[in-house]
Amino acid sequence: MGLFPLAQAASAVPGGTPPAPAFSVDGGRYEQAVSVELKAKQGETIRYTTDGSIPTKSSPPYAGKPIRITADTNLTARAFKGNQAGAFKSEGYLIREGEQPIARMIIVSDVHIGDYEADRHRWSSYFDTFAGVLGTPDAILSNGDMINDNWDGRGKDHQLTARIFKENLERKGMNATQVLMAYGNHDATLAEVRAGYPKEWFPDSGAGYYRTDVKGIPIVTVNTEDYSPAQAAWLREQLGQISANPAYRDLPIIVGGHRPVPGTVMDGQQTSNPRLAEDLSKFPRAIYFSGHSHLNLNDPRSIHQKNFTAVNDSSSSYIEIDHGYQMLDAEGRLANRFETPTAQGLAVEIYPGRTVINRINLNADLHDMYTGGKWSANWKPPFQSDGTLAGKPWEIKTAGSDAQVVENFTYTDANRNRTAPRWTSSHPLSAQTGKDGQLALRVEQAADDELVYHYKVRVTRADNGDEVLSTKVANRFDVVPAAGSMDIPVPVTRDGVKYRAEVVAVDAQGNQSPVAVDVLN
Repeated sequence: MGLFPLAQAASAVPGGTPPAPAFSVDGGRYEQAVSVELKAKQGETIRYTTDGSIPTKSSPPYAGKPIRITADTNLTARAFKGNQAGAFKSEGYLIREGEQPIARMIIVSDVHIGDYEADRHRWSSYFDTFAGVLGTPDAILSNGDMINDNWDGRGKDHQLTARIFKENLERKGMNATQVLMAYGNHDATLAEVRAGYPKEWFPDSGAGYYRTDVKGIPIVTVNTEDYSPAQAAWLREQLGQISANPAYRDLPIIVGGHRPVPGTVMDGQQTSNPRLAEDLSKFPRAIYFSGHSHLNLNDPRSIHQKNFTAVNDSSSSYIEIDHGYQMLDAEGRLANRFETPTAQGLAVEIYPGRTVINRINLNADLHDMYTGGKWSANWKPPFQSDGTLAGKPWEIKTAGSDAQVVENFTYTDANRNRTAPRWTSSHPLSAQTGKDGQLALRVEQAADDELVYHYKVRVTRADNGDEVLSTKVANRFDVVPAAGSMDIPVPVTRDGVKYRAEVVAVDAQGNQSPVAVDVLN
């Protein structure tokens, strides 16, 4: 079986399949190293990984000694009974060694709530994750598209969103947590936003933008749907006042808005408002958080620095990858899609002179976007991957003068990664029999210091060179944990004819591995 049928079978736990092991310590944020014990049924062997992969029979066995977690880690465990592999479970751990931030914030975007009964279960799980990674956050910032209005009269759905958020704030004891929202293109009208929430959640003065503080950290929220000259002048004035105020020295200026701005995150995909980018460029301590694109947080291009810092929020409903790729769906079929049901958010910790941004999966289980030809994003918990990490934390230094802040920028175009993916096996390609006797190309996952983004695949007949498959297959890096191989269906019957397969692994920065070549039959 390949990556996705394997993951699906593991999470389904058919009769007789060992269930996922129990963890003695839940994932979350800890101020010291933690020791995690694993437990399964008698006669079962537990194997585990800390590299984000699905445990296999060759993974390290758990022999009863607690696993010591001393740094940010995704720990995945799986039980085996003889040759039968069981379900797996992943937990994400953030280790902060006693550090106490000035403020803690959850930042999400593109919530897209539209059905109370369908959405409340997911958001109950998401608030559990918020509490696990930050305890009681000082604020939850949502950067637009709280609902899914397409100018079709759904403005009252904001009341559903408010109800779900209020219920979970009360349930989790987050009564002191401030909720702040930006206006997005799917939020109906400004009047309907104001009517849907408490005034303190959206304290604009009439045009969809405002300024506030959270635990002494300045927060500026902009309206990217109408970045008018008046708003631009207001923003420059606010940023100027903050920068000149000694009370805010060395602190970030948190700016939230719905749409990303040109020349920043994800190589400028789905960006707008060049004037906003120009206005922010005068203030190096500004960290601009934006959503809209739904583009994933796993990608190193989700953060960008030049004159200021820009950060992609991803989406807490579903995410997207770049267009132009095929993707393996939950059944292991190639599909012309760019959506994936993973939900993500940011857990932000602000310390004197620096800000730490943690990339968090709210749901990175394997699901399919389409069932019976219909699109749906309403998957119910429990999730096997809630609270896992979507990548290493990003750290923004904001101490010193503007020139010193810029000098400490590390996520710049000049510093883009140049390390190419590498094959970890001398023979990473092999032939498998897929569904209905179809040939399948198994690709053993390549390794990269950041992220293998996709595979360029070409398959030809060995005897005459006729091409039978040429595509770019997006790596399902959004699924946690990921199996060590993926089976790519080839549109021919496996009947003894020989085929030549050529595969190149490519990372998010465009660096390419050597070509892997093998003959399949």
